[in-house]
Amino acid sequence: MRTTDISETPLLEMRGISKSFGATRALSDVSLTVAAGETHALMGENGAGKSTLMKILSGAYTPDAGGAILLQSLPLSMGNPIASRSQGIAVIYQELSLAPNLTVGQNIFLGIEPRRMGVTDNRAIIERTKPILQRLGATFAATDRVAALSLGERQMVEIGRALATDARIIVMDEPTTSLTSRETERLFAVIAALKQQGIAVIYISHRMEEVYRLADRVSVLRDGKYVGTLTGSELSAERLISMMVGRDLTSFYKKVHGRSLRGDRMLSVRNVGDGRRVFDCSFDAFQGEVLGIAGLVGSGRTELARLIFGADKTVSGSIEVAGKTTQVDNPREALDAGIAYLTEDRKGLGLFLDMSIEQNINISVIARDARKGGLLNRIKSKDRADTAVRDLSIRTKSTALNVGSLSGGNQQKVLISRILAGNPKIVILDEPTRGVDVGAKSEIYRIIDELAASGVAVVVISSDLPEIIGISDRVLVMREGRIAGEVNPDASGEISQETIMALSTGSSKAA
Repeated sequence: MRTTDISETPLLEMRGISKSFGATRALSDVSLTVAAGETHALMGENGAGKSTLMKILSGAYTPDAGGAILLQSLPLSMGNPIASRSQGIAVIYQELSLAPNLTVGQNIFLGIEPRRMGVTDNRAIIERTKPILQRLGATFAATDRVAALSLGERQMVEIGRALATDARIIVMDEPTTSLTSRETERLFAVIAALKQQGIAVIYISHRMEEVYRLADRVSVLRDGKYVGTLTGSELSAERLISMMVGRDLTSFYKKVHGRSLRGDRMLSVRNVGDGRRVFDCSFDAFQGEVLGIAGLVGSGRTELARLIFGADKTVSGSIEVAGKTTQVDNPREALDAGIAYLTEDRKGLGLFLDMSIEQNINISVIARDARKGGLLNRIKSKDRADTAVRDLSIRTKSTALNVGSLSGGNQQKVLISRILAGNPKIVILDEPTRGVDVGAKSEIYRIIDELAASGVAVVVISSDLPEIIGISDRVLVMREGRIAGEVNPDASGEISQETIMALSTGSSKAA
């Protein structure tokens, strides 16, 4: 990390920006200053106003009267996306906006195609795309179809689109959420190159390790208001979290390792595999414990969870629930046996975004609640949704609202509410806090701890090592589709990142 000198005229100044949607005040007198060639992280809980502020910068929203945006001391025409783009502002949203059926070059120059005699000049597109891809260090060609690219490569196409418009400021909103570790490293290298070229990057992320590594400065919003900016040595997890949530989170992970409440063996997995990505995996999970599963990307963690839940087919092994051998060939059989699974892809595989919060919470128990004749029991449905909103602190005005309107953290809590509706004996949570803010993380940790305290066996898969260490009683480590070892504080005295990484990389044979 370097400290950027902004004593000279800043590239961007946002002064006194406010925004109201009816009676709701989304932003109140927010200011932000960004220098050329710096990475400026913007942090805050979901709903803090980060996206609203960036949409105002991009021209998608018009702010309330009284504020101003200056680019190199010249006023920006607000509420005009074309003006913002023409003056060098580009936004890369978490959900990429590419046309997969078009080529890389056609996507980069979409809407600004060079023309010859009134017709799109495809040869010129290819020639103009080549130097852009060279700047990015891309290994794909201008003529490749976007549909054939990986997610990380598609993100580079989005950055290429920004460079094609001579962007001076690029906003990246949660850019690494779905990237592999290798793709993430490549993105970081691209960001470093952009900074060397004098381009400012506004980086929105909940991942603090990324912020520490990339950001020259960090500005924090809370409840639509500017809280402050930290630079260099001022950055610390404790200070950032306190600024974001307005309280001290010294007890962020409310866990006493090796809890004395651990009871009977609830889940017994023996020699389970699919012959392709998971091989000969065996482990036990007990009532009242949180069992963590760690490992590098591609180690087989999610694949193992899907086999246990019946989402994929096993070719070997057996599963016991509460001492009884259980046939699990599909998710319905898993649910009937008392196994619930929270997918890591909440939008693609978990939620029905165009359905209501109430419908999403109740969808797995509709048949159980139905009245005679198959009629829906709306009273039970509404009561269950209202109880979930209260107990899990889901922030919404009504359970009748579409779940797609909620923040990421609240969407995750709706999914958790759904799996709890079935009163499971075993809960498998795959990346339960991915893409959610620190406040929502704390609430999800509380829910996990309460589940374990109630006697449920909780299995948590996470790529966040501090998280897996903080909430787990024991940790299994996977490597190349197999369980490489177990880290048990009863045996080793502690669960450490060093031990987990040693098992993950194969540099240690035992914990």
